[in-house]
Amino acid sequence: MEVDVRIDHWQTRYPLRITGWTFTASSVVTVELRQGRYLGRAEASGVYYKGESCDSIKAQIEALLDELRRGLSRHELAERLPAGGARNALDCALWDLEAKQQGRPVWWCAGLPPPAPLATTYTLGADQPAAMVVRARAFADARAIKIKLTGEELDAERVRAVREARPDVWLAVDGNQGFTRQRLDQLMGTFVDARVQLIEQPFAVGAEPLLADLNSPIPIAADESAQTADDIEALVDRFDVVNLKLDKTGGLTEALVMARRARRAGLGVMVGNMTGTSLAMAPAHALGQLCDIVDLDGPLLLQTDRMPGVYYAAGCIHCPERVWGGATATE
Repeated sequence: MEVDVRIDHWQTRYPLRITGWTFTASSVVTVELRQGRYLGRAEASGVYYKGESCDSIKAQIEALLDELRRGLSRHELAERLPAGGARNALDCALWDLEAKQQGRPVWWCAGLPPPAPLATTYTLGADQPAAMVVRARAFADARAIKIKLTGEELDAERVRAVREARPDVWLAVDGNQGFTRQRLDQLMGTFVDARVQLIEQPFAVGAEPLLADLNSPIPIAADESAQTADDIEALVDRFDVVNLKLDKTGGLTEALVMARRARRAGLGVMVGNMTGTSLAMAPAHALGQLCDIVDLDGPLLLQTDRMPGVYYAAGCIHCPERVWGGATATE
């Protein structure tokens, strides 16, 4: 197997601010695996809050080059790398490669439904309410909007302003671990009045016991609190939904296990992203066929995207098989 690993940089349209971080660019590690005329491709951004960077991801992959060249399998990969960006890039590239070698698309190989367009959220970074309103109105096709909140006093005004500007959309808020219990209690009335339909990761990892007696009228989703399938059991009776991101799970293989385990535990399933191009959205779109909530708007944040790419229409993400995971031998 021939292996190519590189770091690609993509400019964003505007800064994306969340609790504790502001993203002004999107850098990804791109992996290409070639065997004869068959090419498998994927990318990963990594898990920033766990200290991953493109350099660290690239170094992890390069440490496995000899094993990859000898034909390391997806199942062996899970034993060689922890969940994270490096395993995600390799796992998804191997899925793409296997699909082409078998002449069957990834969805067929993984036992998934044929891919259909999925209604996706459009994410608004935390900003001045007026600026958030401008962006909410600019994406007129959006059926669903997710607002990044930070625990600041301005949060309530942000939510009210976006809801007034877009009374038509399904609305979610994402705390990215930025709320205290007191702050969430203060905001809950605003959320209810604004018809917020999901609250994502309000508290820091480790503070999950605060959810045990919350009795929230709005479903609560776990993001940072849910990394791999081993975390599912601890989410029950605290969260209602689990947000799966391939960079967290270490690829599509683990994410599929996690989605099915979450279902058995009575949890709703959501698919999200750590930003990135269409090459990151495509395997997540396959996973999204099993999900209740879809948050795959990463390319909308970028000035440019890979071609061929996903496209957005009528509030949905559409993913042609030629983007990733199709049965064609070469791209």
